[in-house]
Amino acid sequence: MRFEILGSLRISDGKDVFTVTAPKMESLLAAMVVRADDVVSMDQMCTEIWGDSPPRRAAATLHVYISQLRKLLGRTDQGHSPIVTRFPGYVLELGDGSLDAHEFQRLARQGRAAFCAGRYQEASVACGRALALWRGTVLGELRGGPIVDEFATWAEETRLECVELGNEADLMLGRHRELVGPLYALVNKHPLIEAFHRQLMLALYRSDRRADALHAFQRVRSVLDRELGITPCRPLHELHQQILADEELRVPAAA
Repeated sequence: MRFEILGSLRISDGKDVFTVTAPKMESLLAAMVVRADDVVSMDQMCTEIWGDSPPRRAAATLHVYISQLRKLLGRTDQGHSPIVTRFPGYVLELGDGSLDAHEFQRLARQGRAAFCAGRYQEASVACGRALALWRGTVLGELRGGPIVDEFATWAEETRLECVELGNEADLMLGRHRELVGPLYALVNKHPLIEAFHRQLMLALYRSDRRADALHAFQRVRSVLDRELGITPCRPLHELHQQILADEELRVPAAA
């Protein structure tokens, strides 16, 4: 059985894809999938579903939800449900199953290790495969409690780190022209992430677009001053000075 949470919550048995349509049951399953192989207590489940205002018979209602989820997952796994009772709550045991978030983490780690070892093509491929697992916002439109929200925040930050690393690998491979368009999109969507602005400036400069690279610096300086009252970080300033001086920035041969 495969669980997918890098997008709307989906369950696959290798043949068909299933979803949970009841919002509270979906929130409950999402919390257990996020904490796969770890116990989620009854108190945590109540908070995840109802926040600080659980109903009077919250425990009984939770047992009903768990029973229904077990039936659903049992139908997709030859009668076996991965949800197991374990004090003080329940645990979803992956067993031989898989979770797309775990696969993403593994590929992202491979990409970083390859980059640190100077294997930029391998790093680029690993990051690309990791990012291809994302189908949209973590858990789609689902609004959960602390477990889901904390995971969603962590996952998005990790995704952006993977995007940045993949860009660095591609820059080292000389793919600056191909990166200009995607980097413009990134700085528009994430205007306060200075790393993307630096990558855009470098890609533009290496594409013989010096004026555009300088304009990109003026833009990020204006945004940071307007939004936060700060100036660009040192790497951005240093790159700006190198571009002003028209220094030769080493450009690796294209892959």
